[in-house]
Amino acid sequence: MKMGMIGLGKMGGNMVLRLTRGGQEVIGYDRSEDSVALLEKQGARGARTVEELIDALGEPGSRAVWVMVPSGKITQSVIDDLGNRLAPGDIVVDGGNSNFKDTMRRAEELGAKGIRMVDVGTSGGVWGLSEGYAMMVGGTEEAVERMRPVLEVLAPAPTQGWGRMGPSGSGHYVKMVHNGIEYGMMQSYAEGFELMRHKEEFGLDMAQIAELWRYGSVIRSWLLDLTAEALKNSADFDQLSDYVADSGEGRWTIIDSIEQGVPTPVITLATQMRFRSQQETSYAGQMLSAMRRAFGGHAVKTLETPKKEGFVPEVKPGQHPKAAAPENIPASKGKNQGDGSMKEQLGETGHQRVKGDE
Repeated sequence: MKMGMIGLGKMGGNMVLRLTRGGQEVIGYDRSEDSVALLEKQGARGARTVEELIDALGEPGSRAVWVMVPSGKITQSVIDDLGNRLAPGDIVVDGGNSNFKDTMRRAEELGAKGIRMVDVGTSGGVWGLSEGYAMMVGGTEEAVERMRPVLEVLAPAPTQGWGRMGPSGSGHYVKMVHNGIEYGMMQSYAEGFELMRHKEEFGLDMAQIAELWRYGSVIRSWLLDLTAEALKNSADFDQLSDYVADSGEGRWTIIDSIEQGVPTPVITLATQMRFRSQQETSYAGQMLSAMRRAFGGHAVKTLETPKKEGFVPEVKPGQHPKAAAPENIPASKGKNQGDGSMKEQLGETGHQRVKGDE
């Protein structure tokens, strides 16, 4: 199948490579010339403009363009542009982390022009190139069926790891909940290992415990596999900031749980912990400190040096996934490294930051 891909970051770029290696004809476009050139060096086909991309896809009504750009205004602008360029019968695929409500609205707007929309909640990260992607797909049965050749190549196996969830918006909705669950799992692992690390009198070996838990334990998972691999290679977390970005899905999951009256306390608390990590200092904590001194005259600590953080760009398409392992994180390269802004690379374009912009 011939398809266009707009957005050649660590996800979109690797998807183009997997599709190309799987025998699909894919043309990739990105606003960054370096990103296009990088994919071309690895055997993929690139385009320098959106117009060139669409012209290469064949007859109107049979074309498909996959959008893999940061959520929010960027996604909206790309889909609006495609809506003005494509013809009835063409398909727009949104594989990013869009809010399912936005997806439902966009599908309706495109549908008024006869353009089909397919939303694909995509999971797999930097390992997707070699291992395949889990894809939660929304859209009409006919549109999803047309995308089958692409989805079968991107998935871990043609009949595994992907499926149609329901109408437009359902793919992004299921992916939203998936990421909310992911927040809770990550937070639970992190808390447990921190608790054991502080039990100094036992001299516990974190790498040994993580490796042990991978086999036979009811809490084994791919997340644990990655953690065990990092600890086994003596990853030094001391160089890392405790800042943890949230890309929006945790927030949206909580909002949906409130709207439906369904309790999600673990996902809610895990998301709140990410908010706390994004604060340089907590105003609430400072207030608590002030109140404690005011009523009890207790000693308090003051800030002498503000926290200073660096920034390491995201992994490039085609790089081995181990480039993202904690032990391979290089020293900070400054704020403006990489093809996208810091906010784009951290995945924070689909919502307002907890603290001000860079």
